[in-house]
Amino acid sequence: MSLGLPPTPAASWTGVARSESALVVPAASAPPRVPFLGFQQVGNMSEWQKKTPLEWLTYMNKEVTVLAAEKHQYQGWVLTVDPVSANILLAHPLENGKMSISAVLGHAVQDVEIVAEAGDEMKEKLAHLFMPEERQRYSQEEVERKKTSLKDWLETNHIPVKEQGESQTLCVAGVLTIDPPYRAEDCHSSNEIILSRIQGLIQGYLARQQCQL
Repeated sequence: MSLGLPPTPAASWTGVARSESALVVPAASAPPRVPFLGFQQVGNMSEWQKKTPLEWLTYMNKEVTVLAAEKHQYQGWVLTVDPVSANILLAHPLENGKMSISAVLGHAVQDVEIVAEAGDEMKEKLAHLFMPEERQRYSQEEVERKKTSLKDWLETNHIPVKEQGESQTLCVAGVLTIDPPYRAEDCHSSNEIILSRIQGLIQGYLARQQCQL
């Protein structure tokens, strides 16, 4: 079940530097999942782990300082907080313009202090950090136009649709999501019947758009 938090990307990493409270890796062009390698929580839940997903969401796109176990301290921009483990994924800008990624394990977090809020430029960098190159061909304005156009068309055809949190994902009837750039293949649902029907509708919608050009 989606809680409005960005997904953690999936793949394998090499050259991971480990500590008991965090894993730090350099970000590639499409950074994969940071492996948490079986760390276990011991004892009672921390105050950080007791927060709700909506509370964690308020830390998104914020620069924070994280105080962890054994007096470890980490600073970076919050990419996501895992809703199950409360692990924090941080992005830290490097001098060469790239980003390093660090994962602070939820059970080790003792305090999180917000340092700054991301401006438009930083928000765009963070949003594109895990985005496939194909999606990056579209500007923010193009993505917004495509989203608004499809959303309006679905509503005109009496299909319930809404935007999912602060992301650019559209949610149809609570059972299907459509990611940018909003093509049939960008639809995702566990309900194969609804998935097939919405994909067919979007293919027809895009075909009509092409005919009008």
